[in-house]
Amino acid sequence: QVQFVESGGGLVQPGGSLRLSCTSSRTFFRFPGMGWYRRAPGKQREMVATIRNGGSTNYADSVKGRFTISRDNAKNTVSLQMNSLKPEDTAVYYCNAAPVTPNWGQGTQVIVSS
Repeated sequence: QVQFVESGGGLVQPGGSLRLSCTSSRTFFRFPGMGWYRRAPGKQREMVATIRNGGSTNYADSVKGRFTISRDNAKNTVSLQMNSLKPEDTAVYYCNAAPVTPNWGQGTQVIVSS
């Protein structure tokens, strides 16, 4: 059963930056793509960014121009660089395949607050 492990979350002030990382028990290339997702308090989980094996990316409108998804195939990691963070980015962030698998990790908490 595949496992995803996220790290890099924390407390940051509005306008600040964070870099999230994800690794998996299964080589990422076994999936069509990888993605970052988030669940804000009181809201459903939503897609933040995805990256396909060919390198093409897709972003939620709310994060375009601020977030960048990338992958390191040699290290089997997927990262999410988050800049110009806003309070509305506060959420638990998860990585998973794209399309998603049923196996969600613990996620990593991001809190944007002054």
